[in-house]
Amino acid sequence: MMENAIEIHNLTKKFGNFTAVDNISFTVGKGEIFGFLGANGAGKTTAMRILCGLSVPTSGGGTVAGYDIVREPERIKKHIGYMSQKFSLYPDLKVWENIRLFGGIYGLTDRQIADRTEEILSGLGMEDVRNAFVTSLPLGWKQKLSFSIAMIHRPGIVFLDEPTGGVDPETRRRFWELIYEAVSGGVTVFVTTHYMDEAEYCDRVSVMVDGRIEALDSPEVLKRKYGADDMDGVFRILAGSAARKE
Repeated sequence: MMENAIEIHNLTKKFGNFTAVDNISFTVGKGEIFGFLGANGAGKTTAMRILCGLSVPTSGGGTVAGYDIVREPERIKKHIGYMSQKFSLYPDLKVWENIRLFGGIYGLTDRQIADRTEEILSGLGMEDVRNAFVTSLPLGWKQKLSFSIAMIHRPGIVFLDEPTGGVDPETRRRFWELIYEAVSGGVTVFVTTHYMDEAEYCDRVSVMVDGRIEALDSPEVLKRKYGADDMDGVFRILAGSAARKE
């Protein structure tokens, strides 16, 4: 059994003369909540695209869910879940239609789709709105539905790209309850966020600056190391040293 869900070694991505990701290495343990932080332009989105099998590194390598990021990107896509800040479901489809559509995209059988549709609706308490168009749902419900659909094929790893952007603190807290529930079932969570209070919820966090990982450890260790009261203080110290601008 692999001990790590993600293993990355000397990963570099260049666009012409510009180095977006500069020789980064890290591991993410199975069942870990790993925060991937960085200011806009730091390189975290480029790195995440490589991990999700959407881009090829210039050099370096590694594995995600046991599959090689260079040779097996299509296998990676089948074994991960993904949710972005931009709501990715179809607003002009009904709730159950979105679930069925993405279940089919992930290769589930009709029986599996039917069963998991009921599981999702029941688990979210959304049975009464199964025929509602997604565009009519409150933002908090949309986020919970999007997360559940990202998990419909029961991946071992889920990537969350600023999933709570633009919502109120109470809705964010409830969303993190879904994350904790997934982790309790053995899922590994790789999350980017601009909310430093959410960084406190992670087991470990990395902070990218100018394409490099400037710091990586648990929130408590990083706060002690940089003499900060919270992760916002840590982030300001590290991001303040950046040479490249957004």
